[in-house]
Amino acid sequence: MTGKRERGLHELYADDPERADALVFDRRADASRRGFLRGAGLAGMGAAVGGTIPFAGTMPAGLVPAAMAQPVQQAQAGPPAEKGPKILKMDGKADLVVLGDKPVVAETPAHLLDDEVTPTEKFFVRNNGLTPDPASMPSDPKAWKIKIDGEVNTPLDITLGDLMTRFPQVTHKLMLECGGNGRSFFVPEARGNQWTNGGAGCAEWTGVRLADVLKAAGLKSTAVYTGHYGADPHLSGDATKPSISRGVRLEKAMEEHTIIAFKMNGKDIPLIHGAPARLIVPGWAGSTSAKWLNRIWVRDKEHDGPGMGGFSYRMSKKPIVPGSKGDEKDTVILESMPVRSIVTFPAHGTRLAGGTRKIDLRGHAWAGDNTVQSVEISIDYGATWKKADVKAPANKFAWQRFTASIDLPSAGYYEIWSKATDSKGATQPFQAGHWNPQGYGGNPVSRVAVLVET
Repeated sequence: MTGKRERGLHELYADDPERADALVFDRRADASRRGFLRGAGLAGMGAAVGGTIPFAGTMPAGLVPAAMAQPVQQAQAGPPAEKGPKILKMDGKADLVVLGDKPVVAETPAHLLDDEVTPTEKFFVRNNGLTPDPASMPSDPKAWKIKIDGEVNTPLDITLGDLMTRFPQVTHKLMLECGGNGRSFFVPEARGNQWTNGGAGCAEWTGVRLADVLKAAGLKSTAVYTGHYGADPHLSGDATKPSISRGVRLEKAMEEHTIIAFKMNGKDIPLIHGAPARLIVPGWAGSTSAKWLNRIWVRDKEHDGPGMGGFSYRMSKKPIVPGSKGDEKDTVILESMPVRSIVTFPAHGTRLAGGTRKIDLRGHAWAGDNTVQSVEISIDYGATWKKADVKAPANKFAWQRFTASIDLPSAGYYEIWSKATDSKGATQPFQAGHWNPQGYGGNPVSRVAVLVET
């Protein structure tokens, strides 16, 4: 008679986290804690993560180890795992992790975001429609036309070439971040692509200030909002439907770092990233930074294009019950993105040689319209924190490098946690809070698992 196979902890945490939690964390603990690791639970957890857990005594009850919760995105010695993330296969792109095929959506593993300026090949991909057919694009990019109309005195129908010569060119290092970055951290799962922290990057963009172009068109006193349009076809193939059309308050449009860009890292923008011209609205949800830009409609009211209604890029005004339907009328537009930090070295899943007792780590942090005031690091599950050294941004809206040296007491399994605090005092929470149906604003403490071999 064949007995029922007992599932391992990896399977249990994936399929039944409550059952795994009950097995691992002792329920006879005092009332001040829900449970703690000891005996068989500690042994089972150690076996699952590959080593002893030096700070097991401070591991919060119910915590799913990062080694189990996140895919290991760094190549390890030995045969490849049977299951793993799907890797993007695209000329000119690094090994990004595919989150969606239609439209194409791919995030950058944190260890590939270690450069001070994100190389084009490592930059995340987020489309809302189909990528334009290269054959439909002009042979000379300077012939590309952009229309400025609506609440302006002198509508413009200007070529990219004229734009380049008529207005001063500027170059800035600017953050772009998908509005859904961090969505996978919500419990229960929210709708949409399940981003971890990789829907972000800081490239060097060259273009002209949108404010200069709008001033040339002559803004009317009734102008309050913009509506952005691109040439990406709707997923249905219907040429009459825009795939997405978002906009921003006029104050953000007139901010000097909001630009119409035509170069990325010193070269013409690649087609997948919006060539020949795109908007860069730094610090706000990336969907406002329209690719393949061909029109800006200046409005006398909040824009109402596709992607502006319902729960699209909107947050609940007040907390709602996680998993509930929510009320569309009780939402506000997602604008400035929340504070976030990521450890870019060492990579998640790194195995360190026996005898390693120190790690010189580094990472990046950013905070939407704000700057990062501090970053703190913990290796004992948040029991204690050490301040990292944080560099000033290269310019407004650039991310900020942080570094720290941490001492390890022994071999074993560690989680490196990082949390950032912005210039207004907002700090990354331990768990993704303010649950919303579309999963925006998920910015919990970043966690990287490493194993020091015996």
